[in-house]
Amino acid sequence: MLRKTIIFLAIASALTACGKHDKDPAKPGAATAQADGKEKDGKAVQLLVAPEDVLTVQSSELANGPVITGSVQPERKADLRAEVSAVVLQVLKENGDPVKKGDVLVKLDETSIRDSLMSAQEAQRAATQALEQSQRALERLKTLRASGMTSAQALDDAEVRRNSAQSELSAARARVVAAQQQVTRTLVRAPFDGIVSDRKVSPGDTAAIGKELLKVIDPSSMRFEGRVSADKIAAVKVGQPVMFRVNGYGEQKFSGIVKRIDPAANDVTRQVEVLVGFAGESRPRVAGLYAEGHIDAELSDALMLPESALVRDGDKTYAWKVKGNALARADLAMGQRDQRTGGFEVKGGVAAGDTVLRHPNSSLKDGQKVEMTAARVASAASNPAPAK
Repeated sequence: MLRKTIIFLAIASALTACGKHDKDPAKPGAATAQADGKEKDGKAVQLLVAPEDVLTVQSSELANGPVITGSVQPERKADLRAEVSAVVLQVLKENGDPVKKGDVLVKLDETSIRDSLMSAQEAQRAATQALEQSQRALERLKTLRASGMTSAQALDDAEVRRNSAQSELSAARARVVAAQQQVTRTLVRAPFDGIVSDRKVSPGDTAAIGKELLKVIDPSSMRFEGRVSADKIAAVKVGQPVMFRVNGYGEQKFSGIVKRIDPAANDVTRQVEVLVGFAGESRPRVAGLYAEGHIDAELSDALMLPESALVRDGDKTYAWKVKGNALARADLAMGQRDQRTGGFEVKGGVAAGDTVLRHPNSSLKDGQKVEMTAARVASAASNPAPAK
């Protein structure tokens, strides 16, 4: 009996506590609802807005122009090929290695070429001796002819032999120079400061004349080699600014200037090549990356809003203006997008100087009350530091 009485009293106490809780709603919950601008009991509550939550509509520069697509390529690049037929002995640089002008990159076997050089040098010495002998013989015949002891024909024959020896010596010297050049070409050197981008051979390979050995590029000479549709090329001029992104560099934007427009369109794609030089120090260090952007062919002033301030409802777009102490929905007439900034042109619905919410949400109501608060950074700074 006593056990049942204790259980009954415990249940009664619990029901009494629940009734008190229902009669006194918690105030922190209401403050949170006001701060978030959510509905309570079917009514929109007051919205607290800080200065950083709004922006002022203003006129800014709108860029318009054709799309340009292509890849990033170095202006200075060299495909180093074998100039002599020989076996590859050494490859001294790997892909990605930096090189200086004149550095030896590949060594070819010079054994047979060195033998040819020695043979040419021996032929040159023999031709030199033959010329000296024919010159001495000519001088003797000239002396004998002066004393009448030889015929004019003999003197003429000596001159012919001397001239022939001179020609042989000149040919021998040319063969020596050619052989020396062949020996020099067994050492493949870097034509400029840069980086090895593509190694094509390994030690032991046979390098025929014209075989590609490796490629060297200059990363500091990168440029955007783009293409523009032929029906838009009339708007493109040398010196126009270009904004573009490069695949592999995320949302980073690069700027450039149109340097050259190809005078002929591609026979297959009917696109025109446009060379764009980088502006500033920021540029990719990897060649061959895909790039896409816009040429700023036309610049005009327009009211602009960032995409974050726009709310889309089907084919309609609107923003939330702050008028006095209340929100007002403003239906917008939209224009084109600025490819440089990502903002949108607004042709109607707002005017310069209007205040709109920077990041509106779906719970806002037309006419909802708004209270402006102090800047968050300032309020945080005004709080006293906790005692240590």
